[in-house]
Amino acid sequence: MTKSSLIEKISEKAEGLTKKQTEVVIETVFESIKEALTKGDKVEIRGFGNFKLRSRLARKARNPKTGAAVEVEPKKVPYFKVGKELREMVNKV
Repeated sequence: MTKSSLIEKISEKAEGLTKKQTEVVIETVFESIKEALTKGDKVEIRGFGNFKLRSRLARKARNPKTGAAVEVEPKKVPYFKVGKELREMVNKV
């Protein structure tokens, strides 16, 4: 499902909202999640899942083309943990 198909589906279900208004709502939700993760906060959506950051340590890697050793800086990566309700719905299929 793409963002545009999500907007279409929500605007069909939510009477009184145009596609443009629905797009603003979806963009606001996504931006809010991005801002919270940028601040280091955890985002919890009950029945769906949690978004949080995980820290990765610095490590040594290899350039696959040259085989030279490369230092990889420590970094934070977004992580999604699925909620129990969603996991159970997916596994019923």
